[in-house]
Amino acid sequence: MSATKAALKAAKAALDADKYEDAIDQARTVLRTESKNYHANVFLARALEKLDRNEESEEAYKIAIGIKDKDALAWQGLVGLYEKQSGKKLDNYHDAAIRLAELHMNEDDKLRCQTVVNKYTGNAKKYGSRAQYKHSLETLLPTGTLYDYLEGGIPQPAFTYSRIADIIEAEEKEKINTEIGQRRTRLGAKIDQVISEVKREVLENSQLESLYENIIDWTHDDEIRRQYEEKLLQHAYDTLVVVPTAKKAAKRKQVQKMAQGLVILKHQFLLAWTIDLEWKDVADIEGMDAGLLREFTALFPDCGLSKLLKGFLDSDVSPFPKLTDSALEQNEESEDNSPLSGEDRLILMTEGIEESSSSILAHRIMGLMYLHLEENESAAAIARQGLQHVSNESGMSGLALRNLSDAMKIILATALVQFQAPRHHPEAMELFENVLQRKSTESSALIGIGLILEEQEQYVKAIDFFDRALKRNSEPRIKAEAAWCKALNGDSETSLHELEACLPNIEGSDTRAKFLRSQTLYRVGMCIWNLETSPKARKNREGAYARFLASLQADLNYAPAYTILGIYYADYARDKKRARKCFQKAFELSSSEVEAAERLAQSFAKSSEWDLVEVVAQRVVESGKVTAAPGSKKQGVSWPFAALGVVQLNNQDYRKSIVSFQSALRISPENYHCWVGLGESYHNSGRYLAAIKAFEHAQKFEDTSKDGSVKDNWFSKYMLANVKRELGQYDDAIAGYQEVLKIRPAEFGVSIALLQSLVEGAWHNIELGFFGRAADAAREAINVAKSVAEEHHEAFNLWKAIGDACSIFTYASAYASRLPTQVLLSLLETGIDLQVYNILAEMDGISDETLQTLSQPDQQTHSHLQLGVNAAILAQKRAIHASANDIHARAVAWYNLGWTEHRAHVCSQDEPRMKSKKKLLKHLRTAVQAFKRAIELEAGNAEFWNSLGIVTSDLNPKVSQHSFVRSLYLNDKNARVWTNLGTLYLIQNDIQLANNAYTRAQSCDPDYAQAWLGQGLLATQVGEVNEARNLFTHAFEIADSSSPMIKRQFAISTFDHLLSSPLSSMTSAIQPLFALHQLRSQISTDFAFQHLSSLFAERVGDFGDAAATLDLVASNLEAEYETSESPVLLVQFALAKADLGRAQLAQRDFEAAAENAETALNLSEEEDVKHEARQKVRLSAHMTAGLAYYYQGTMDQAISMFRSALEETQGNPDIVCLLAQVLWAKGGDQERSVAREQLFDCVENHPGHSGAIILLGVIAVLDEDRDTIDAVTVDLERLRTRDSLTAHEQSKVAKLLTTISTLFPSDAGQDASEILQATATTMLAPSQPHGWSQLAGLSEESYPAEMAVLTATKACPPGNHLDANDLSKAYSGTRRLDDAQRAIMFAPWTAHGWQGLV
Repeated sequence: MSATKAALKAAKAALDADKYEDAIDQARTVLRTESKNYHANVFLARALEKLDRNEESEEAYKIAIGIKDKDALAWQGLVGLYEKQSGKKLDNYHDAAIRLAELHMNEDDKLRCQTVVNKYTGNAKKYGSRAQYKHSLETLLPTGTLYDYLEGGIPQPAFTYSRIADIIEAEEKEKINTEIGQRRTRLGAKIDQVISEVKREVLENSQLESLYENIIDWTHDDEIRRQYEEKLLQHAYDTLVVVPTAKKAAKRKQVQKMAQGLVILKHQFLLAWTIDLEWKDVADIEGMDAGLLREFTALFPDCGLSKLLKGFLDSDVSPFPKLTDSALEQNEESEDNSPLSGEDRLILMTEGIEESSSSILAHRIMGLMYLHLEENESAAAIARQGLQHVSNESGMSGLALRNLSDAMKIILATALVQFQAPRHHPEAMELFENVLQRKSTESSALIGIGLILEEQEQYVKAIDFFDRALKRNSEPRIKAEAAWCKALNGDSETSLHELEACLPNIEGSDTRAKFLRSQTLYRVGMCIWNLETSPKARKNREGAYARFLASLQADLNYAPAYTILGIYYADYARDKKRARKCFQKAFELSSSEVEAAERLAQSFAKSSEWDLVEVVAQRVVESGKVTAAPGSKKQGVSWPFAALGVVQLNNQDYRKSIVSFQSALRISPENYHCWVGLGESYHNSGRYLAAIKAFEHAQKFEDTSKDGSVKDNWFSKYMLANVKRELGQYDDAIAGYQEVLKIRPAEFGVSIALLQSLVEGAWHNIELGFFGRAADAAREAINVAKSVAEEHHEAFNLWKAIGDACSIFTYASAYASRLPTQVLLSLLETGIDLQVYNILAEMDGISDETLQTLSQPDQQTHSHLQLGVNAAILAQKRAIHASANDIHARAVAWYNLGWTEHRAHVCSQDEPRMKSKKKLLKHLRTAVQAFKRAIELEAGNAEFWNSLGIVTSDLNPKVSQHSFVRSLYLNDKNARVWTNLGTLYLIQNDIQLANNAYTRAQSCDPDYAQAWLGQGLLATQVGEVNEARNLFTHAFEIADSSSPMIKRQFAISTFDHLLSSPLSSMTSAIQPLFALHQLRSQISTDFAFQHLSSLFAERVGDFGDAAATLDLVASNLEAEYETSESPVLLVQFALAKADLGRAQLAQRDFEAAAENAETALNLSEEEDVKHEARQKVRLSAHMTAGLAYYYQGTMDQAISMFRSALEETQGNPDIVCLLAQVLWAKGGDQERSVAREQLFDCVENHPGHSGAIILLGVIAVLDEDRDTIDAVTVDLERLRTRDSLTAHEQSKVAKLLTTISTLFPSDAGQDASEILQATATTMLAPSQPHGWSQLAGLSEESYPAEMAVLTATKACPPGNHLDANDLSKAYSGTRRLDDAQRAIMFAPWTAHGWQGLV
């Protein structure tokens, strides 16, 4: 025991001497023997604490506290330890400090107790978090164990609660912001929903409301109390906004109670007053407390609602009593305000509604004010907003607010009844009926429905609703309205008495009373007007007229009275001036006066004041009176829309005019003129199909109209023809114009339209390739022009159309003989000084003297062509004279003359007898002058510059280039100009620039064929033959039929390809043949291409067409040769004769074929033998003559021809084969021996010639020469493996080998030999049907026959070249009935298919 005490003393001394290690040793010495020693643990903890061994020190203190819990020494040490750690163990510090303070309290040591608490709270504030600091402050609250003991020495509870509230407010704000920031980035998150959810989570679990209540309860400062009452209300209101519906009722009661309390105390907190006022669900505004409203305005003078209430309470609309003079004086002194005028009051209320945009009360009051001022549009807009705010407030607060909703609906519906009536009547009716479902006697709703029914002409129902309203409200206004409905229902007499009975009760000087009295007097007058319908009675100034004047005396702004007075002056007093003034006044006062507006519009239209017509019609449309409400019996008014459509059509605003006419037709679907206007609008806007439907609809009313309401019924037919013309349906358009001319034969515009349609139709036929139709249409156009010229011979369009009609014949020269020369002569001499035709006559030679050629025309085709050119030029010169007074038309006339002169130049180049270069260029130079004059008149026209560039391309390339560049400067998107520029570069041999220009043209318009033609010419020039052919083909496919150049290049390139590709399909020659047929119609003197056409016809098997064409070509060439004796023409003539003979040979006209071939040989005798063209001509002629003589049976002559051909061709193997066949056919032993020798020599000289080997094999089979057969068989086996062998030659080889194996079988037998040969044929050419067909004939299996059909169908044109005979044979080999029918269909001239049917 003494040792323990000594050790404790030593430890204490060591602590005092700051020898902490010694103190630790001494304390542990004690604890080894006495572990429960309290002081030893305390000394140990203290020493460890000094050495900053805090964890060990804390453990030692806790052991000591465990030994003596109520001893303060260990607790003091532990608290000191926590305090020096700067908040690291603040939560443990809290428990230790509270325990130590309680020990001091138990010891009644207040100073130490308070010191411990103060140090702890200060440490928590300095080092702790918000939560830890809040936790420390809770020790100072009345709910803590120390409050009663330390009361007076610690802060007041209100202060502590406010500190805690501040901390929680900051925590909640931070949490809300953090959660919103995190959740708003989630997929599908909506910001409003996220904010609501976060606030609900935070506010529902908030402690702030209880803290605010405690602050209110404990504070002694009224200002602080009010401050936290505001906070409490605001927090409760915010919570109410976000809590679920099920919890809103309890929360709402709390909010209402707090708000009412603050209002009772007249505390100046806007939210409380707003809640109290906005949540008052009163049916009428009278239900509000006027004193409360005035107190609100006094407390919140700058609030928007206060401004609005101030204006409302002092207005006539307010149902509340005005302030007494003393109260008013007191109010004015307190507020330093003076009474407001009506305008200032309205301005104040407008400012108030803008500032209180979410206030239900403000919208309700403003709606009533707008209704009072008859600002129905504004009232409707305000009421809609108010309804939305009621809905929002109801959803937020959980209040039904039914009365507020009904009040807003009544305001909205009442406004909609008058605003643009009857447009919004269905909506107003729905609103009124909704209110009546809950309040069946609501007079405003009953009156509103009555007015709607009255507008809808359902007068009986309207009277019933007015009567129901009168049971609750006997106002004169309702009685007068009910009486007026009876008048509208036809009972004018009863209505008159009831209206007169209402007049004594209508008194007052306010605006409403004046209006009602004026309205009633007007209606009394209308009853008299309707009862006394005779003109005499209506003229009586003591009758209805007097009532109308009395109506205006009561209210000078009552519009209907002016309207009826206008009708009186117009129809009965015959005073148009007064009538117009009345109508104007009525329409100025009210745009709903449709009758007055219509009469005004008619008056303005008669005086061509279309701007005023538009203004009147637009105002009527905007009034809403023109369209009837859905379900209404009242007919809508269509004339305002029709009038707008006419004005907009005149202003070329077609989009709007379409809408206007459509609106008119919805109201009056049988209005003929609206259908015509709609069709014209569609037509002018380019919507042609819709225009056709509109005009066709209009024509139905032309046919059904019997009352004379449809006048000028030809106009729709005329417009329909115009549309058909725009669509290119020229036949229908021409028929339409002709039908109109039957009704209106003197209508110049229709006649010109018919003439232009005939010309345009002719051009369209030129583009389609119908040149005969084009010539007929041009002839008819000239005949029509003759009838037009009798009355209007000075019309520019007339002569332009005549010139174009004459030009048609230059594009269809084969039909130039159809030109009506006598009619043209009569036309050109009609009503004109012939000197007019001398314009530029010194250059082109076309003058008045040229008219003589029309009177005595040559009968040859080309002379007719020249007549057409001359007539076209004369007509265009006449057009220049006719356009003397119109500079634009004059420029166009010179432009047209230029193109006509250029056309004459082109035709002169095609004319074979033109020789002089000066004559060739005269029309071209004249065209240059014409285009220059057009440019002088209109220099900004890109087409004029383009035309000048074209005609100067040969004369002056620099001017031409400048013209094209200028045209492109004006319009760089024109593909034609780029193509023309590229052609100029091509002529000048500038390949790169030409290619660039053609490429640009193709990018501007990929469907412009001339650009592809130019690209093809460019490819030809650089040697790209295949590329050129593809380009020419593409140009031909996308081009119309008017361009001869495209047809020529396409035909030439295709023929060259056919010559270089002997395996080409026959179908590839069909398109060029058609193109050349069209070319013959366009240029009848182009003999070279007619010859080429015959070659194409020969290739497709049309030998009759080929022979006829060649006969014509030969005749023309012979005539030309007799005139010029040109060697070139002689060669062409000989070639034509040779080709003609060959075509006649194919027709089996052997005599003529031999004759023409002999002629060709005679014509080509004198030429150089080495000349390649001559060699081909003579070879063809020899072969043709030889075959012709052979088929005629004159073998000697045939042999002679073949021998001559053989000599001239130096042993051509093909000719040897033909000669051998003829010699063998002659039948003599000597001839046959010669045939064998010729074939043996041919095979020796040409070992790979298949024809010679095959013929030699056939002769060997016929002679049964086994040695020759074996040799030929070896050659045939080797020959059939060659890739160069055609399918036809392969078939011949296979047939011969099969025949040899049949007639001379091997040791295996005949069948085996035949099958072996067929199998070999199949293996060598598995894609050809011949081997499969042989196998099918030799075997009973179906597979070879099916393969023969499959390969035959794949070997057919256009991909391959199998003919119809082989295809028919393949199908017949299957031995099936359906395939036999197919075989007959493909080749009905063969026996294979017919045998299969047997």
